Amino acid sequence: MKTLIIHPHDPSTHFLKPIYDEIPNKTVITGGWSIAEVEDLISKHDRIIMLGHGSPRGLFGINFNRSYVIDKDTVDLLQDKECIFIWCHADQFVNEHNLKGFHSGMFVSEVGEALIYRLKGDKQLVNESNDVFAYMLGSVINSPLNEIFEYIKSDYGRLAETNEIAKYNHERLYLK
Repeated sequence: MKTLIIHPHDPSTHFLKPIYDEIPNKTVITGGWSIAEVEDLISKHDRIIMLGHGSPRGLFGINFNRSYVIDKDTVDLLQDKECIFIWCHADQFVNEHNLKGFHSGMFVSEVGEALIYRLKGDKQLVNESNDVFAYMLGSVINSPLNEIFEYIKSDYGRLAETNEIAKYNHERLYLK
């Protein structure tokens, strides 16, 4: 299986790198590509993993040549791919465009976000949630999506018992 990782370069999302460290036969793009080039890469890969900051409209295109690197214009290319969408409010994007895959809703990954959502979480709790999530997902990333989902819901769920940030995020992980 050929895997494309779209992870726009942003120091605040470097914690996501362990998700794709152990993937064989991968292409990682972090920026500097035109949207036409990204679309061409999507069409040539079987699994597409999209990580970073985003909104219900898509994955922000930090270091690409427009606001979103994944948005309504790339939906058709994603329809028949095995997809993982990890960005804030990816669930709204997935549901609006009737896409399938493992995806997140709002995902608190910074202390400021924890404050906005009235969560009791300091930098240590946020970092623990981020790191455990990324390493756990990375440890099963080469598995089928249903197995990934079940493992993350179970094992990341254990951290959610003691970490309010992980609890919030855990409740917003989906498989469609």
